[in-house]
Amino acid sequence: MCHFSGIVLSLLTVLFISFDIRLTVSYKPVVIIHGVITGNVSMSTISSRILAHHPGTELHITDRFAGWASLAPMWHQVNEIGKDVMNISAAHPEGIHLIGYSQGGLIGRAILEAFPQHNVHTFISLSSPQAGQYGTQFLHLFFPSLACRTAYELFYSTVGQHTSVGNYWNDPHHQGLYFNYSRFLPYVNGERRSGNGSSYKAGVARLRRMVLIGGPDDGVITPWQSSHFGYFNEMEDVIDFRERSAYVDDLFGLKTLDEQRKLKVITVNGVNHLSWHRNISVIDKYIVPFLD
Repeated sequence: MCHFSGIVLSLLTVLFISFDIRLTVSYKPVVIIHGVITGNVSMSTISSRILAHHPGTELHITDRFAGWASLAPMWHQVNEIGKDVMNISAAHPEGIHLIGYSQGGLIGRAILEAFPQHNVHTFISLSSPQAGQYGTQFLHLFFPSLACRTAYELFYSTVGQHTSVGNYWNDPHHQGLYFNYSRFLPYVNGERRSGNGSSYKAGVARLRRMVLIGGPDDGVITPWQSSHFGYFNEMEDVIDFRERSAYVDDLFGLKTLDEQRKLKVITVNGVNHLSWHRNISVIDKYIVPFLD
C-alpha cells in the first residue's frame, strides 16, 4: 500500500511540475505589418490564432500607414515602422519575431536590412512581392486605367517613385529604366549600392530563420514566385530564385540563410491573395509553428 501511495505521489509531483512549466512558458513578442490599403484590424485573424496557440504572447500590430497612407514611399515606411521595431527589440533582448503580409512583408525585410542591429529571430513573409511586381490586378483599385505594359511610364518617373508600388514595380522589359529610376527595390535586393556603398546583407544574415510563403493561386502577386524571390526574365519566363544573380552572388544574404538551413520556402495551393492572412489553416500550419 505504501509502495502504491509512493507511485501516486510521484505521478502527481510530475504532473504539477509539468503544469507549472507550462504556465511559465514565455513566447517571444511578435510584430505584424499589414498590407497595402489595409490596416492593423485586417491582421486580427493572425493575432487571434497566435494567442490561441501561444497564450500570453505580446503582439504588436502596427497602425502606421493604414489605408491610402500605405501608398507612401517605401523608404519612408521602412524608416518609421523600423524605429518602432527597434524600440520593441530594445525592450526584449531575448528576441522577437516579425511577420509581414503582402507589401508589409517587403517592408519587413527592408527593415531587417536597414536596421542590421535588430534581434529578430524569425521573419515570416506572407505572399509578398519580394522580387518585385509586374501585374496590375490590385492596382486598378487606385490606378483604374493602368495597363501592365505601359505602367513603367508612370512608375519609372519622379512622380511614380513617390508611391510604394512604384518603388517595387519591376518591369522585365524595361530593366534599364528600373535600375535608373527605382529608388527602393534594386537597393534592398543588392542589385545596386547606395551612395555610401553600404550593403544590406548583414541584417538578413543575422536572422535565425526566414519563412517565405506563397502559392500559384494568389492572383495578385505577379509572378506569384516573387513571394519566393523568383522572377520573370525578359521573355516572361519565371526564373527560380536559386538561379537568379541576387541569390547566386548572395547580394543580400539569402544564399547565406539557405546554406545554413535557415530558409524555409513554402508553397500552398488554393489560396488567393486576399485570403492568406485570414486563412486559419495557413496560419495554424505555416505561421504559428515557426514562432517558437
